[in-house]
Amino acid sequence: MAIVGGVEAGLAARTRGATMLQLRAPGLTTRSLEAAASRLVAESGLPVVVSRRVDVALAAGAAGVNLPEDDLPVSAARKLLGAGAFVGRSVHDLAGAVAAANAGASHLVFGPVFSTPTHPGRPGAGMGALAAVCAAVTIPVIAIGGLDRETADACLEVGAAGHAAIRMYR
Repeated sequence: MAIVGGVEAGLAARTRGATMLQLRAPGLTTRSLEAAASRLVAESGLPVVVSRRVDVALAAGAAGVNLPEDDLPVSAARKLLGAGAFVGRSVHDLAGAVAAANAGASHLVFGPVFSTPTHPGRPGAGMGALAAVCAAVTIPVIAIGGLDRETADACLEVGAAGHAAIRMYR
């Protein structure tokens, strides 16, 4: 999954091997975010999820949403988006992962696994924590944070279903 800030980045990430796009563009107005999400849905050929914004995901016909831990409850997003939608939850520890899985999340985005400039001051949780989360839940876990091609492969080896990256798909 490539985490992108706009249409051009999303389309470029598709050509670099991304299999899913997460549109995360907190600086955009609601109207601009909806326009970008709609274009990505129409042009990328990939499932598109929108960060935080269930309303925008609905308006754009996106595949779903990814919610931070402190955001809307998974059950509320699921009620609005429907049973078949992606409702992901970003989590940072084992307790948060288990809670999100029990709440009905379709997948988890766990990290940061390694330190990353996108979250300065937050240490990476490490491969052991990722492995523990993967073993504790039955839904797909997507690793994020400080990944490159080599560490992304290592995440798969400890049980992650995939990886998400901002810089790797640029």
